[in-house]
Formats: sequence, C-alpha cells, structure tokens
Amino acid sequence: MTVFRPLRSAAQRLPALGAMAAIAFIVAACSDKAAPPAPAGPPEVGVVTLKPEPMVFTTELPGRTSAFLSADIRPQVGGIVQQRLFTEGATVKAGQPLYQIDPSTYQAALASAQAALARSKATATAADATAGRNAELVKIDAVSKQINDQSQAALAQARADVSTAQASVQTAGINLAFTRLTSPITGRIGTSTVTPGALVTANQTVALTTVQQIDPLYVDVTQSSAEVLRLKRDFAAGRLTKSGADAARIRLLLEDGSNYGRDGKLQFAGISVNPTTGAVTLRATVPNPDGLLLPGMYVRAVVEEGADQDALLAPQQGVLRDAVGRATALVVDGEDKIVRRAVTVGRAVGNRWLVRDGLKAGDRLVVEGSMRVKPGDKVKVAEANLQAPAAGAAPGAPAAATPAAAAAAR
Repeated sequence: MTVFRPLRSAAQRLPALGAMAAIAFIVAACSDKAAPPAPAGPPEVGVVTLKPEPMVFTTELPGRTSAFLSADIRPQVGGIVQQRLFTEGATVKAGQPLYQIDPSTYQAALASAQAALARSKATATAADATAGRNAELVKIDAVSKQINDQSQAALAQARADVSTAQASVQTAGINLAFTRLTSPITGRIGTSTVTPGALVTANQTVALTTVQQIDPLYVDVTQSSAEVLRLKRDFAAGRLTKSGADAARIRLLLEDGSNYGRDGKLQFAGISVNPTTGAVTLRATVPNPDGLLLPGMYVRAVVEEGADQDALLAPQQGVLRDAVGRATALVVDGEDKIVRRAVTVGRAVGNRWLVRDGLKAGDRLVVEGSMRVKPGDKVKVAEANLQAPAAGAAPGAPAAATPAAAAAAR
C-alpha cells in the first residue's frame, strides 16, 4: 500500500536551511585558517662568513710514565745479610750503603791471599839472588850453563807467582768490598725483599730492592703510523709549519682528568713501527720535582703537532653529505643565490671541520635553514652567531712543531 507524506511548508523548511548554511560557513572558516599563507618573500638563511685564522693543532695520545734511571740491587757475593742500612721509600744518594753481608769469610780469604803474596815475594827475592850469583859465576865457568839457565827460569817463575798472588789479593779485596751493597744512582728506593738474617747468593734473579730516579720522568706515548704519514705530508705541502726550540712541548693529563701543570719536552720519535699495533713510540721527559708522578702511571699527553697560520674552519652543521657520502656545502653568492660546492675536509677541530678544498676565505656558508632552500634559490641572508670551541687546537697560539714528523725529519 502506498503511503503519501504531506509536503512541508516553506516556513517549516527555513530552520533546516539556516542550520545547513551555518555549518557550511564554519567549514569554510576552518578551511581558510588551515591554508598556508602566501610567502611574503625569499626564505631567510643563517650564514657564517669564513675567514682564515692561526691555529696550533694538538693530538691527545695515551702513554705511561717510566723512571729516568732505574737500578735493581742484587748481591755479587753470597752470604747472610747482617744489616739493612736504608729506610724504604726514602731518597738515597749514589754510593750510599744499602745492605751489609757477613764479611768474615771474605776477610779470611783476603788474609790468606795476602799471606800467599808475601810467601811468593820471599821466594822471588831468593830466586833473584840465586839467579844473580849464577849469572856472574857462569862468566868464569864456576857453574855450568845449565845451572845458570835453571836459576833464571826459577826467578821468572817466582815473579809470575808474585803476580798471581797480587791478583788473588785484589780479587779477595773486591769480594770483601761487595759485602757492602751501595746505591749506584741517586733516587727513591723501594721496598726490600729481604730482611737481616736472609741468605743471598751472587747474581741472584730476585733483586733485593730497586732505586729509581723520578725527577725528571720519562713519558712514553704511541702515535699511529698513519697519523705520522699525514703529518709529514702536511709539512711537505706547507699546510703546517714548525717553530723554534720549544716546538716539541707536551702537556700531561692525569688519570683523574686534571692537568699536571708542568710541560714536558719530546726527546725522540721511534725509528720503527710496532707490527702488532701499527704505532710509533714517542718519548718525552717531564719535570717531577714534587714526586707527584710515579713510574707506571697512565697519562694522556697532549702533543703539539704543528701550526697553520691560515687555517680555514667551517662549522660542522654547514657541511652536508650526499647519498654516496661526499661532503658538500651550500654557500650564498654575490647575488644572494644558493650555490652548492663540493668540499674536502680534514680533521675535526672542536665542532668545526678543517677545510682543505672547495671553500675559501670570504665565502658565506649556510649553517641555518639549509633544508628550506635549494641551489639557485634567492635568499635573505642573516649572520648566524655560533660558538666554535677548538678542542684539539689552540687558536692564535704560537706555532708548534710536529713531534714525530719533526724528529723523523731531523
């Protein structure tokens, strides 16, 4: 059955039409707010104007301290230790007595050798007199030539016996002197491995104690051979320069990260590369008057490599990488347009790159807003205020030499 609905009047349709118009107005207003505003002008980018600056480059290398001089004290004769004549940990002088070994047997040996010497001298005196008489008597045929020859031979043998006895006396005296062990160097003495009453033997493996000179102190650090080659090339190309007598200074950082406070000086660079680590050893001397440094401590040595008087440093955020990893940079040319440059960078200096090629002094490098522009776009330029701490380099400092390359170039 068909049902017919009565048509609504115009007065009934007006409220519905009004509501639909209000909804359409609200949607239109929201659409207007969501639409981006039309660009008012060229995009703004932050730039840094590159300029050359003097820079001293440094490298932080791991190292160990070692004594300037070290002497292990070992007995050269055997016997019972009677006395220990030093205080452990104290400073001893060269020639100062350290141990006394029982000398009684060596005193007896010296007395015996001296007696043998006296006997041989008496025999030599008698042989000399006999040989002298026979030499005169043979001239008048009072004795045979054979007897004269025998007396001369006996004299020569007696004189040889005297020389042997003198050597025995000297040996016995040396052994007696060895019963008192003295320090061969001046330095700090360590702990004693024996006490009075202990039996020691000549030239034993275990040292009785050790004396070390620790002022100054050696610091041995290692540098990779690849780094040494790079530094040599930089010097050969003129990118780094060397300076005067203070060119091989190092600064020490202790295990707790604090600065030691006294600079050392490079002594030499190794002449061979360790085949296991691929590193070259550098040795420096550091003053240690307070005894703060001890042999065997781990330190980090900040070594001055060299100076570049016209180093060009670019903020790292201004150097980009393309899909294959090549370094590029965006610069603003004289017409305020974006230009892309391929660049070659070297080492990192703090939060900046050392530029080798592709940029020059005066270039305006884009460091802010690079994602909003592309090459060829005209932009509005504003100078960016960036702080660039130079970790691993000292801007404006006097030039310093490369320790490894300089030593190898001498």
